[in-house]
Amino acid sequence: MQSEMMEVVLMRVSIPRHFTPVAALAAAGMLVLSNGAGAQGLAGDAEYGAFLAGECVTCHQESGDFDGIPPIVGWPVESFVHVMELYKDGTRENQVMRTIAARYGDEELAALAAYFAALRPGKAENPR
Repeated sequence: MQSEMMEVVLMRVSIPRHFTPVAALAAAGMLVLSNGAGAQGLAGDAEYGAFLAGECVTCHQESGDFDGIPPIVGWPVESFVHVMELYKDGTRENQVMRTIAARYGDEELAALAAYFAALRPGKAENPR
């Protein structure tokens, strides 16, 4: 379990008696665990992330090398999404990254996070 505080949201929904309790929870979505970040709950499509990564890798090297721009290769998905959401909401200060992050929705952020998490630093040629 992450050290971050989790938010529990309960919804009141009428459920037919013939549903089992587990099926009722699943069907009605009565219990939702969320840490507030929409993309963090999504399973990202790494292939879609590779497609989207073209803009990212103009500055962030796919090899993971550091050349003045922080490497993002091999980052955990949750960290990648969290940082991008901080740029989106203006908490982190970098106008270029704010502009880029603002263009991505939850699905795109999850895909990019999955792609960069799958890459390995120092690998001469990461596929894209």
